Amino acid sequence: MFLKSLKRTLGAALVATLGLGTAVYAEYPEKPITLVIPLGAGGSHDLNARVITSIIPTYLNQAMIVRLSPGAGGQKGTQEVANAAADGYTLLFSHNYIDMLQQHVENLPYDPNADFVPVARVNYAPIAVVVRGDSEYNSFDELIAAAKANPGGIDMAHSGNWGALFVPAAQIMKATDSTFNLVPFQGGGPAMQALLSGDADVTMGFPSTLSSLVSSGKVKVLATAGDERIYDDVPSFAEVGIGGDVGFMHRVVLAPAGTPDDVLAKLGEAFTALQEDKTYNRMMGRLGENTDYIGGDKYQMMRADQNGAYKELVADIAK
Repeated sequence: MFLKSLKRTLGAALVATLGLGTAVYAEYPEKPITLVIPLGAGGSHDLNARVITSIIPTYLNQAMIVRLSPGAGGQKGTQEVANAAADGYTLLFSHNYIDMLQQHVENLPYDPNADFVPVARVNYAPIAVVVRGDSEYNSFDELIAAAKANPGGIDMAHSGNWGALFVPAAQIMKATDSTFNLVPFQGGGPAMQALLSGDADVTMGFPSTLSSLVSSGKVKVLATAGDERIYDDVPSFAEVGIGGDVGFMHRVVLAPAGTPDDVLAKLGEAFTALQEDKTYNRMMGRLGENTDYIGGDKYQMMRADQNGAYKELVADIAK
């Protein structure tokens, strides 16, 4: 009787110990992951994130939830993630201008180099200059000529100072010796709405936000970034005399610095797996987006290059 009682006691203790060990060392992720977007609703980041978060739970066995946190040109949401626990449950879905450029123009409440580590570059997007479908401007040259004739008289909506629409706008003005009145909004979605409602004359957008607007005739595309044409009847930046790496936005997922290596590895594996997912590729294709993926370690080297290049860019624009 004593031996049976002792076995039951030891058995219960072992179960309790194993249960405790499972709770402490459970495999990541044990709960949903929050993906913070430091921009407003309806922009290209929002649309891309909806595709990502609808598929990636298949490879994480947990939900990924989008949380929009616009404000201060992307700094509000970025700071929230910088201050979050480095446990892999709060991630940032940002872009290269917020990530590596803003530090050269403002005193930030965080250090992007010390406070974040990249998980993945999901893709990149070339910018397009757009006006309303009923706009008097039918070509990029007409728009620039009007801006030169009336400096500051044409309102260009953008997604926040030194953001994904502001920087190419500043570069375009410098390259064409023209001046627009740059009007900030909390993200690309609100900037596009300002254009459509008549509160702005011109803005920029990315493929994921433009396809339905172009096909419906609500907007006209006047030029697109890069050397090659995206639309058959629309010139590239190179064709209108704007060279260099103007207008390319890298969409990147970042984690708070100090996130454990095994957690980063698990996230990297899930984002890598997305690239082979047929549904993911089909949905991104419908948005008009590429799936040109780069892993976190490789993108970290790109961030270092961006840091130096943007420092020079800011100094050049400020002249």
